Amino acid sequence: MPKHLPTHLNPRSPLVLDTRDLPRRSGVLRAVSRTVAAPADLGVELIGVPEGADLSLDLRLESVSEGVLVSGTVTGPIEGECGRCLRPITDSLTVPIQELYAYEHSTTDETTDEDEVGRMQGDLIDLEPALRDAVVLALPTNPVCREDCPGLCPECGVHWDELPAEHSHQQVDPRWAGLSQLTRQEE
Repeated sequence: MPKHLPTHLNPRSPLVLDTRDLPRRSGVLRAVSRTVAAPADLGVELIGVPEGADLSLDLRLESVSEGVLVSGTVTGPIEGECGRCLRPITDSLTVPIQELYAYEHSTTDETTDEDEVGRMQGDLIDLEPALRDAVVLALPTNPVCREDCPGLCPECGVHWDELPAEHSHQQVDPRWAGLSQLTRQEE
């Protein structure tokens, strides 16, 4: 058994899909719509889906010769902080999801590499790894609060938006301080 599969899936878990009522004939479809709580650590360093937030799953389960093809969308809130100015970011995300889950004893060319194709456990499908991959890969690695965010002043740490246009931290060499006084007097 591959190491990425748990030893036993709980059929009552919200991210486990039961396919008992889906006949194993190619072309048979079943729609699944449900709202589930987001699992822990669903994100990257600066942005992610808050644990326990509502994720809306709109899925289609389709019997194919190798197994069950799960496709659809996952929609949920995301929270994080801007990579430039550290302001909080709140938004929503809708990502497509598509994953083939092979029947337990399927041995076609498409399902022989167990690291590439998920496996069903009996009639159960663990959707969490595919959901995690889809959501995390869709998140920006360096999120910004807006495209033209100027960030923070590297010297004083204040948002550039809040500083006057002439803001500067130019250091005058004390040996030249007397000359800078002369230029001020001329103005």
